[in-house]
Amino acid sequence: MFTDKEYLLKLVQAKMPFGKYKGYFLIDLPERYLIWFSQKGFKNDSLGIMLKSVYEIKLNGLEYLLKPFRKQ
Repeated sequence: MFTDKEYLLKLVQAKMPFGKYKGYFLIDLPERYLIWFSQKGFKNDSLGIMLKSVYEIKLNGLEYLLKPFRKQ
């Protein structure tokens, strides 16, 4: 499993693999798109878990925690 630091680094590097926002970094996805995914239900795979994490980070206004990792 990842440490918190490793997971956050992986989270900021992950890109959306499909759909309208294909190629976007997950952390750059619009909040409305993440809300839509939330309403549909996040899958229990690695992408779903990362999308849920980004959703929770944005929902709680914690984007500032990811700024140091974006620079790496």
